[in-house]
Amino acid sequence: MSEFWYNFRRFAAEGSDGCRESMRSDYQKRQKMDQIRIKAEARTEQGTGAVRRLRKTGMIPGSVMKMRKGGTELIKLPAHDFMMAMRGHASKQLLVTLDMDGKEVPALMREMQNDVLAGTPIHVDFSEVSLTEKVRVTVPLYLVGEAVGVKLGGGVLEQTLRTIDVDCLPTDIAEKFEIDVSKLGLDQTLFVRDLNLGDKQTVVTRGEVPVAVVKAPDDAPAAGGAAAAEAAATPEVIKKGKEEAAGAADKKEEKK
Repeated sequence: MSEFWYNFRRFAAEGSDGCRESMRSDYQKRQKMDQIRIKAEARTEQGTGAVRRLRKTGMIPGSVMKMRKGGTELIKLPAHDFMMAMRGHASKQLLVTLDMDGKEVPALMREMQNDVLAGTPIHVDFSEVSLTEKVRVTVPLYLVGEAVGVKLGGGVLEQTLRTIDVDCLPTDIAEKFEIDVSKLGLDQTLFVRDLNLGDKQTVVTRGEVPVAVVKAPDDAPAAGGAAAAEAAATPEVIKKGKEEAAGAADKKEEKK
């Protein structure tokens, strides 16, 4: 059953006020389900050997930088639960809720270290945050759409900036920004100052920094052409050198 007909039947059965209240309750439940919640507990294990043994038990060592008390608290997280919570999230800077023995701690995941071979997380760093104070984060940029300079002008689209720094509330942190470049023409450049990231984001990166550019088709082969010309000239020099060496050898033979 589609959501429309489902809500329609509820509206008829419960009345407008009851239906609105039920829909609001469902929305709040979905919002709560979408939150990233991770169980964590205090950690006493320190040192290379102790941490290695801790990982073998299925736990990931981590730390939380405390906001008000200062200092850093050592924690450990169940590896399976953590990896399940991270599924579908591309960004490494995420707002999470750490469940510390029943106490909910809002924190920003700052850094995650992965095993070089297995690719699994081996250490996670968090920073405790206030939901009412802005934080500075680095968000990846993804280009979407086909630039008109590429489609009609045969140009080459080049992305020159892949992340951007913004200030925002922890609840407004974006995992990525999708930048539409479909209107970018030939020999045109998109700068940071041209981006519209919304009112909730304060851009920190300088406005004159280029994000993407559509280069003319003649610009790309220029370097290749110079390299080809240099490569073509090299055999000629070698050939000339060989001829000179051969001539010198003939003169030496005549003198004998």
